Amino acid sequence: MNTAVKLTVGSHTDKGRKPLNQDFHDLRIPDDTLLCTKGAAAALADGISSSEVSQIASQVAVVSFLEDYFSTPETWSVGRAARQVLKATNSWLYAQTRRGPERFDMDKGYVCTFSALVLRGRSVHLFHIGDARIYRLRDGVLEQQTEDHRLRISQSESYLSRAMGMDSQLIIDHAVLSAEAGDIFFLMTDGVYEHLLDGDILQTLQASGDDYDGAAEALVNRALENGSGDNLTLMLLRIDALPEQAIDERYKEVIEKPFAPLLEPRSEFDGYRIVRTLSTTSRSHVYLAVDMQTDTPAVLKTLATELQHDRTQVERFLTEEWIARRVSNAHLLKAYPQQRLRAYLYTVTEYVEGQSLAQWMTDNPRPDLETVRRYAEQIARGLLALHRREMVHQDLRPENILIDATGTLKIIDFGSVKIEGIQETVPEREGTQMPGTAHYSAPEYFLGDTGTPRSDLYSLAAILYRMLSGSSPYGLKVARTKQRSEQKKLKYVPLATEGSGVPVWFDKALRKALDPDPERRYEDVAEFVYDLRHPNRAFLNKSRPPLIERDPVRFWQGVALLLGFALVMVAAQCLGG
Repeated sequence: MNTAVKLTVGSHTDKGRKPLNQDFHDLRIPDDTLLCTKGAAAALADGISSSEVSQIASQVAVVSFLEDYFSTPETWSVGRAARQVLKATNSWLYAQTRRGPERFDMDKGYVCTFSALVLRGRSVHLFHIGDARIYRLRDGVLEQQTEDHRLRISQSESYLSRAMGMDSQLIIDHAVLSAEAGDIFFLMTDGVYEHLLDGDILQTLQASGDDYDGAAEALVNRALENGSGDNLTLMLLRIDALPEQAIDERYKEVIEKPFAPLLEPRSEFDGYRIVRTLSTTSRSHVYLAVDMQTDTPAVLKTLATELQHDRTQVERFLTEEWIARRVSNAHLLKAYPQQRLRAYLYTVTEYVEGQSLAQWMTDNPRPDLETVRRYAEQIARGLLALHRREMVHQDLRPENILIDATGTLKIIDFGSVKIEGIQETVPEREGTQMPGTAHYSAPEYFLGDTGTPRSDLYSLAAILYRMLSGSSPYGLKVARTKQRSEQKKLKYVPLATEGSGVPVWFDKALRKALDPDPERRYEDVAEFVYDLRHPNRAFLNKSRPPLIERDPVRFWQGVALLLGFALVMVAAQCLGG
């Protein structure tokens, strides 16, 4: 029985008569494991000529799609996985434009068209935004399978009506076609299809035989000869063999897998040998295991039994590993390489040998300022990697930060991460507790607001404050505030007291990061950690904190002394009278 997809592929791209090629394309045919659950994928993006950064948008759109799609949970359908990946990428592109100098002119922003094809099993999924095109050739008939998203004003004037990065919301065309051996699919930009006839395509293809790279190049050159003035990109995919129908049954088994059971030390489970339980919480069970195939340690995480019927919790649980695969950074927990199909639903990540920051803080109640700075900088790098992917951790606390044997800090537990643009994948939890814990959660969470990068900044600053003082900047008062007016009354307790060793300018930086109003905090985590090492002039120019803040004991001693002196003077006057 044939269970493999076989393809003949080819492609060619050319900048044509333009100085820069703003197109980008790529293809991925994975190994058997992912080929079964995810299929093979090809993607093409076309930048807009009015933008000087559109070629970046094209590359990001294609690379992100091919990387992120194959990292999505295997339980997601093709359509769902592709839509979530594209929406996340669109959100990032749109945000880059809004942060740039041309924030009000999308024609000069990070904008591109996008078309992709995913072949899984015996079905072809098409995803399309913009005016590139996908054609199918079957039985000698060439048919356009996508619709151009272009608004025509006149015969000579038209505009893109849809594109990646054009708007915060993305509408994606998704079509599903049945696949047959011998089908040939063409993905091409307008610089190609506007200058080719169907006869040109059929004759060139027939003359090229199995040399599809040569066929693609010949068709691009023909379009150039016919007067194309745009960038030109063409991809060809011929389906030579398809799996038997049984492959769909195999996939059905994959998406209907049971949840992993409770595991015991020394037991064998799905190719792993369980060593010991690392933690057990109301949300999950975490185990140290060894991959019996590679003898490599790994961490297995299973969902708590009582949450397995909670759709929201299941979605969050399955999304954790995808996040670990999407963002690669030395200060974020990495996903374990997926080398085989799993028989159960669970996640696997790298094993970090070391201790939590919470334990380190218990063992080191009086850390020096330089250590606090170094730790802050490492945590900030991990947060920035998330923020640049339009993600907010939302549950940053010492228990979710590990320190390995080399002193490297890694942020773990992505169960509360908010991914901008795809909230339908990880919906807000109604009727459940907010993300994070009272000591480290930003005040806006207690008002029911969603998290932003400034919320993560607050949590980082709260951790540093606790490292230096052993307490929280506002105690537990934040958790009791339910209105913005109440939060404005919160009083920050300064650290820069006499003999504390904390410079005033350092304390001012902490105070700004811990402001109850997120709009008054730093805009970026990087700006905050910079000020922890480099005295901010704005803080240096401010007057020295009043004595009641620097040393409350001495202040009240002075008040008592003055009152005593005043009483003595009054008594003396009375006696003299």
